Amino acid sequence: MKRVIVIGGGAAGMMAAIQAAKVGASVLLLEKTNRLGRKLSITGKGRCNITNAADIQEIIKNIPGNGKFLNSVLRAFNSTDVINFFESIGVKTKVERGNRVFPESDKAADVVNALIAQMQTLGVEIRTSARVTDILTKAERVIGVEVGDKIESADSVILAVGGASYPATGSTGDGFKMAENLGHTVTKILPALVPLETEESFVKDLQGLSLRNVRVTLLADNKKITEEFGEMLFTHFGVSGPIVLTLSRKAAFLLDEGKFVELSINLKPALTPEQLSARVLRDFEKYKRKSIKNALIDLLPSSLIPIVLDLAYIDEEKHIDTVTQAERRRLIETLRGFRLTITKTRPIDEAIVTAGGISTKEINPKTMESKLIQGLFFAGEVIDIDGFTGGFNLQAAFSMGNAAGRFSSI
Repeated sequence: MKRVIVIGGGAAGMMAAIQAAKVGASVLLLEKTNRLGRKLSITGKGRCNITNAADIQEIIKNIPGNGKFLNSVLRAFNSTDVINFFESIGVKTKVERGNRVFPESDKAADVVNALIAQMQTLGVEIRTSARVTDILTKAERVIGVEVGDKIESADSVILAVGGASYPATGSTGDGFKMAENLGHTVTKILPALVPLETEESFVKDLQGLSLRNVRVTLLADNKKITEEFGEMLFTHFGVSGPIVLTLSRKAAFLLDEGKFVELSINLKPALTPEQLSARVLRDFEKYKRKSIKNALIDLLPSSLIPIVLDLAYIDEEKHIDTVTQAERRRLIETLRGFRLTITKTRPIDEAIVTAGGISTKEINPKTMESKLIQGLFFAGEVIDIDGFTGGFNLQAAFSMGNAAGRFSSI
């Protein structure tokens, strides 16, 4: 019987432990915090978006950080397999908007508890508050781990300690150091799925304002990089919300390269410039006895009106009758291109996931075994892999954990 040690009790680690035990290995799971699944417990706003019911190609497309590397492990354990797995251990699921899959109970705790119960059923030995300080090797082969002042021998070790985001959950970048000590390359670590800070201080006046159905374009040195349509949120420091988080990964890399990064927000993307102009004229006619700030109440949230007018260089007290054609044109341009200068991302400990990690070039994509150290396997966010929100990161973690668990036991 092979002895497998799993370092890290998150999504990837628990899945790896379960699959290794199913194959017949003797499994020891070591978690440095006092409980398992801390990050899993807070995903999906505490509801746990366990996967996305999309096909493999769609999942890969939504994992911009080396998604193609996951092709083999996704084929071996796809989203349907994940759903079936959780159903088999007592977690009924449901599919929501955007193919996002949640437990029927809407409780992440149910997912964590089911995984723990399954490990216990399979005889996995679980130790919490057990910090691994070193992975031990001999002649380029794993022989065990050092836990405090004790050595635990192993035939295989699976490193699944997470990245550097949400350090309170135990993901503090330890795995990167352990991998580097064994000769592995760790790519640059940056935050992904993270709010963005702006140069403009007026965002404080918009704090809490959510904009739906807007189109946000990411610009670098005034060149369009990409765009997203959907919902965003103003905060006291800048912007957040679903589409901003999606754009944040590229923004982080562009900022790291020293680019001048901006967001251009089209507040009315459903209207062409001509249609928007006609709409504004109709509102002006409707409120022709009022000042311009009062004429825009049907078009914009009240807190946004003075800021839009200021950016368009129009006096908010100006009477509708005196608004010039040039001012109206500037207003239309501002509504279609509300610019924000991005100065930085929020700190990595506020990011949902980490971009960067152990280089995929040094990992077998089918088995998740190290190409440098025999018997060393990797799974989860410790690897240079990251996806968008919507269940894609957890699907990646479960697929990698499944492969690492199975192949570490052979």
